[in-house]
Amino acid sequence: MQNTRKITNDLYFIGAQDKKLNIFEALYPLTDGMGYNSYLLIDDKTVLFDTVDKNCESQFFENLDYLLKDKPLDYFIINHLEPDHSALAKKIIDKYPNIKILCNQKAKDMLFQFFEFNNDSLENNFQIIKENDTLKTQHHEFTFLMAPMVHWPEVMVTYDKTEKILFSADAFGSFGTLDGNIFDDEINFKEKIDEYRRYYTNIVGKFGPQVNALLNKAANIDIKMLCPLHGYIIKENIGNIIELYKNWANYTPEIKSLYIIYASIYGATQNAAYCLANALAQNGIKNIKIDDVSLKDTSYIISNAFKYSHIALLAPTHNNNIFPKMNYVIDELINHNLQNRTFALVQNGSWAPNTIKSITTKLEAMKNIKILDNSITVKSALKSNQENEIEVLAQAIAQDINTNI
Repeated sequence: MQNTRKITNDLYFIGAQDKKLNIFEALYPLTDGMGYNSYLLIDDKTVLFDTVDKNCESQFFENLDYLLKDKPLDYFIINHLEPDHSALAKKIIDKYPNIKILCNQKAKDMLFQFFEFNNDSLENNFQIIKENDTLKTQHHEFTFLMAPMVHWPEVMVTYDKTEKILFSADAFGSFGTLDGNIFDDEINFKEKIDEYRRYYTNIVGKFGPQVNALLNKAANIDIKMLCPLHGYIIKENIGNIIELYKNWANYTPEIKSLYIIYASIYGATQNAAYCLANALAQNGIKNIKIDDVSLKDTSYIISNAFKYSHIALLAPTHNNNIFPKMNYVIDELINHNLQNRTFALVQNGSWAPNTIKSITTKLEAMKNIKILDNSITVKSALKSNQENEIEVLAQAIAQDINTNI
């Protein structure tokens, strides 16, 4: 049975949901599956905007066939060639041999990397899109804007001048399925922000300058609706999500507080983490958050690190180096280009504590970061005579937070 939603008079949602998926891109855990958005315009000409993941093939084609009935599919716009959106591209092209394929040159090249085509005349089906090219379908006029590295090099976005809708590819997307409600004004959007942040920071977060370039282009057009390839269609919260994207793209913290990330083998470093949090709270700092790298997936840690202004890293020495899972977290923070943060460091070691030196070397590769001087060394377990060290570090963090408010 078809499962479509009308968006405007002639634009339809034909996406599909995969509740069974529990890990996205073989890397990011999912608590509520994943949704894939595709859109169909039925004007004098019909236009398909991207497809869905191969796991959702049956639902997608049921939706498409139901709406098209006996109509041909005239245009296929490919905004993004990643397989969760292009997996069915070849089947669309095979099914509609006269279809005009609109994409940029990079997308065309990647299409032939993913698929083998038997049609020697397929070259005639392509209309290669460049910046500000347009398409008219009688009642609608579309313009195309390039968005390279948001988050693949071939990405473009499509703007419907008539309805003032931006088909934004992976930008403004989120993890999770759409459970009947596909518009942001049908749900409590604030409750979804954490998953929007986790999606952005992990998948797009490295490419802040490129996101800013797209945001600058978007600032010059009147947007009444955002139609991303994942997540809700956004009407009511356009200003909110764009403002969040500006913060994330510029690596600007949302919260002036401390995020404590720790690794602990036998519990002593965990104890130090909670002693520090307690001391900091007594110095008036609110909204402190603590995560254990051995229990919390790195994608959540990266998301929280983008959210907080100050980060404390507490780790035992392991094989004369940083505890492996903490080491991985730090590498991922660097790989995702996190910057504009203040760090506090605590190390633990029973005979040769060495983490502060190693972590400092890594952090120095990051842009515009500060490492507080008041680091702490724990030898096996935090002692009562180190209470003052904890207090001094907490005061230094609190002072830095309050100075930068």
